[in-house]
Amino acid sequence: MSLRNAVMATLLDGEASGYDLAKTFDAAVANFWICTPQQLYRELDRMETDGLITARTVEQERRPNKRLFTLTEKGASELTKFTAQQHKPTAIRDELLVAVLAADSGDLDAVKASIRERKQWAEAKIERYERLKAKLLNGKAEDDFLATADRVGPYLTLLRGLSFERDNVKWCARSLTVLERRGARLDAPT
Repeated sequence: MSLRNAVMATLLDGEASGYDLAKTFDAAVANFWICTPQQLYRELDRMETDGLITARTVEQERRPNKRLFTLTEKGASELTKFTAQQHKPTAIRDELLVAVLAADSGDLDAVKASIRERKQWAEAKIERYERLKAKLLNGKAEDDFLATADRVGPYLTLLRGLSFERDNVKWCARSLTVLERRGARLDAPT
């Protein structure tokens, strides 16, 4: 999946500035797609050149002018083509897993510290995603929301992000337990 597809999907909610898109990516899209603001702005320029989005400049008195981006018909058509494709599962590429793979012959304490850090990071993301979930539901029961919302895609991707991070926490806890026991066994006098 390219960044441009994620941007076009985000613009389905309407016109947005680059800053607004970056905030949306950080809050809602980061559960499945991560990019830096620099990557986002470069992609917005390319997308405008390719006719997938249009931009208009809004003059502001005490701030720099801002550009607001809108999905074009060509962009919407490209997004429809993207959604019609078969989508392959994503392969995991995670440096921490390589460190865990080598933990028995490496610095076990450093690996455990990295796992603890990952666990804390995942727990923080879960808290953020839960706040976003409450905001999306806006007091409605989930079934009511899903039956009446204009768009359910953002909610469904949020659920996937929550599931992913909860599984990360579970895996981290299990791995730490195993490595702690292993470390105690290796440290025990023979």
